[in-house]
Amino acid sequence: MSNEPSHSGATRNALAHETSPYLLQHAGNPVDWHPWGPEALALAKETNRPILLSIGYAACHWCHVMAHESFENEEIAALMNALFINIKVDREERPDIDQIYMAALHALGQQGGWPLTMFLTPDGEPFWGGTYFPPESRWGRPGFPEVLQSISTTFSHAPNRIIASRDALKRRLATPQDSSQVLTPGLLDAASEQLASLMDTELGGIRGAPKFPQTSLLDLLWRHSVRSGNETSRDLVLLSLTQMCEGGIYDHLGGGFSRYSVDDRWLVPHFEKMLYDNAQLIDLLSKAYAVTRAPLFATRIEETIGWLTREMLLPEGAFASSLDADSEGEEGRFYVWTKAEIEAVLGERAAAFSAHYDVSEGGNWEGHTILNRSKLIAQTDAIPADFAEERAMLLQARAKRVRPDRDDKILADWNALTISALARASIILRRPEWLQLALDAYRFISTTMMRHDRFGHSYRAGKLVFPGFANDHAAMIRAALTLHELTGEHVFLDDAERWTGTLNRHYWDDEGAAYFVSADDAEALILRMKANADEAIPSANGTMAECLTRLWILTGEDRYRQRATELLQSLSRSIATNLFASCSLLAGFDTLLEPVHAVIIIDANQTHHDLLEAVFDLADPRIMVSILKASTNLPESHPAFGKQTISGQPTLYICRGQSCSRPVTDRIHVKQAIVGR
Repeated sequence: MSNEPSHSGATRNALAHETSPYLLQHAGNPVDWHPWGPEALALAKETNRPILLSIGYAACHWCHVMAHESFENEEIAALMNALFINIKVDREERPDIDQIYMAALHALGQQGGWPLTMFLTPDGEPFWGGTYFPPESRWGRPGFPEVLQSISTTFSHAPNRIIASRDALKRRLATPQDSSQVLTPGLLDAASEQLASLMDTELGGIRGAPKFPQTSLLDLLWRHSVRSGNETSRDLVLLSLTQMCEGGIYDHLGGGFSRYSVDDRWLVPHFEKMLYDNAQLIDLLSKAYAVTRAPLFATRIEETIGWLTREMLLPEGAFASSLDADSEGEEGRFYVWTKAEIEAVLGERAAAFSAHYDVSEGGNWEGHTILNRSKLIAQTDAIPADFAEERAMLLQARAKRVRPDRDDKILADWNALTISALARASIILRRPEWLQLALDAYRFISTTMMRHDRFGHSYRAGKLVFPGFANDHAAMIRAALTLHELTGEHVFLDDAERWTGTLNRHYWDDEGAAYFVSADDAEALILRMKANADEAIPSANGTMAECLTRLWILTGEDRYRQRATELLQSLSRSIATNLFASCSLLAGFDTLLEPVHAVIIIDANQTHHDLLEAVFDLADPRIMVSILKASTNLPESHPAFGKQTISGQPTLYICRGQSCSRPVTDRIHVKQAIVGR
């Protein structure tokens, strides 16, 4: 296929041979789309045309809207083809590219989002951009054709303006971080209290709309409650989880949570379902269930894992990335109901079900009903009926509808989050089959998606996007440590240490003392970004601050503690000035300040599950577990070195610093050993 841009009606769209479902969605556009790569960049230089960079993802509703309105429009496509070199990027496949140009958009003073529409020089340097543009001027937004003409004219006739904008953005993006801030224990309490002040005390989540799960923030508040005994922080987490579990953001028929709620009541979801949201919510719900034993949380965990295994599990044993928000060209069509549709399925059972799930003649959203139980949250006098049979009937009827598309690429970091969540849930809810799901996914990611101890990022149709990113390695290190603590198998600890070595060799910045997003031998972009800020998932540096501390405790190797300390100090100013995006770094700092080592010593063939379950039931993120055949497997400097089992029974020692608790052999005394010192 020729790389020459089209000047006739024929398209030179070059996306047909890509494997990304998002790029393939655009393979039939009349736009001369190119995938990101040296060929497209060389063509821009050769023709001296600006680059129109469009970044999105397969489940993105507004990406679909802009595609339908503009990229499928022959006239607009002809304008794009005549004036620009057009490049499409899947942000999930190439987060390194997305982070650079999203940072550029923020530097322009604009709110981020997708589709991300950026205009670049032929060298790939950004000079202007936005997100969604309508096909004609409306809502105070200029029409896309108008934008295209204006950018092209400025590029051709006022190059000094382009250069000035480009240089200003480069300066903002290249500003070094000042690391002079001193991290103190008081910062954790102050940060938690400040973030708690942003919370909606009636409906949960951050005040206002839209409402996102914000699991990293909720996890930090959970840690605050565990560390300080602050009941307000704990209650804010439980309130938020309860509202999400009962709201329309949750799929009450099929299980699983949507990406976010467009309103402030968790009622109207943005209907896409993302693997990473559900993984992190399973993990947080497991902690909440461990402490509260609330049946609601257990049910939502079970139903969501049921959805994962039914709709997201791939033959490889790993999990797909997302389900689209749209089907048959309409957002939410697959999920919403009319009263008449429910009556047709349930018959005489419909009235009771409708009263329970907020079904009415006029609906609660654009004439339709989004099933929810939000109005029942305040009813504490009785537990309402479950309606399991009715929900099964409706789920069966819904299965006959046209399903939303599934993005079936396998992402290493998102699967790693899922592995950790399934493993934790398996022990807290006593479901060993979930641990097997985690092990199967772990096996695929750590074999098929690995080359010479280095992860690829995305796998689909036999093609691996390689090398992977810092988040892929960090999240898999965390997954390995979780599996090690659950199983006692040393192979997982070996994996974590080996992959940490890989991360240190290829991603560590010796000068800046933090991890880059991309590897040292990856494709050179205009900027090598640091993996500092939490987005929808925790940052790689935040995850590693935690993992390095865990490695220090589990191995006794002080070099891990030193690196965690160095990392956190180098990012201290960033943490203090942007608490909202630094929750995972603060969580890592929390663990580094007061790690708790639960050492379980077992004799051969002795069961230790009672003690292990009791430790995990405490839901204290600072606790890490070692299951040992003999305490002499610990470093000689460890305070539990030389400790013995009591009367041949599995025996637990809780160690902080250089001291350990008295031996514990009965699960009923585990909590006292940890929190009752």
